[in-house]
Amino acid sequence: MAESQLPDDRVIVERLKKELAKSEPSRRRRIVEKFVLAALGSIPWIGGFLSAAYEYKAEEGTLQQDSLQTQWLEEHQEKISALRVTLAEIQSRFKSLGPEIEDRIQSQEYLNLVRKAFRTWDEADTEEKRRYVANLVTNAAGTRVCSDDVVRLFIDWIDLYHEAHFAVIREIYQYPGSTKFDIWSAVYGDTPREDSAEADLYRLLIRDLSTGGVIRQERDTNALGQFLRRRPQKTGVRRQAPSTTESAFENTKPHVLTELGKQFVHYTMNEVVTRLREDAERSGG
Repeated sequence: MAESQLPDDRVIVERLKKELAKSEPSRRRRIVEKFVLAALGSIPWIGGFLSAAYEYKAEEGTLQQDSLQTQWLEEHQEKISALRVTLAEIQSRFKSLGPEIEDRIQSQEYLNLVRKAFRTWDEADTEEKRRYVANLVTNAAGTRVCSDDVVRLFIDWIDLYHEAHFAVIREIYQYPGSTKFDIWSAVYGDTPREDSAEADLYRLLIRDLSTGGVIRQERDTNALGQFLRRRPQKTGVRRQAPSTTESAFENTKPHVLTELGKQFVHYTMNEVVTRLREDAERSGG
């Protein structure tokens, strides 16, 4: 069927597929089309937007520029443009990974990850989260450090956590062994009162990441990687119990990422990993 004979929504999808795959060999083009269709098919409003755009074009002489439909179309047109850019960037990064990833990116297991990831991309309310999704989708194609089950967990983390959580993760990744005081000082600056909303929020961030298995307090291990119990120091002097609870900005207990947390950073925060690697190379590390 010729493109002009297709329903209007399919015409736009076909054009998007061809635009992203036009420079690829025929086999690579089919693979890219599978990827694009998986991404587009996971976003529920795509079909409605295309239909509404067609109706708007047919009736634009009778519609007011400030109508609700016009505003809805304008908002989603921006998101369509952002989606186009994201898909093009991922495709470009696929090229740098070489032809050995072709079997992977057309597998049903990977396409299922793409569908889940782009549902999260669509629901993300910041560019930062959308960038993490794009990084994850690309790295999941070329890196098999984690199983697909773990990659799905990482997608859930992107959806669940806020940018404030990611700021804490980045700081601990860059400076392992940071205390809660170190992290707060680096990310936010001056220390607020213990009974402030800021302190309450910070406790929540640390608790979320700790219970979620992303960060933990640094602990010694034996040769088998088993965590050693902390033995209380005996001084022979009976000490009076402190009169206040532990500070939200405690400054003696170092924190590190869990191994799962480190893998999350490697899959999603390319710019942080690359910068630290370049810094290490410049310093001869």
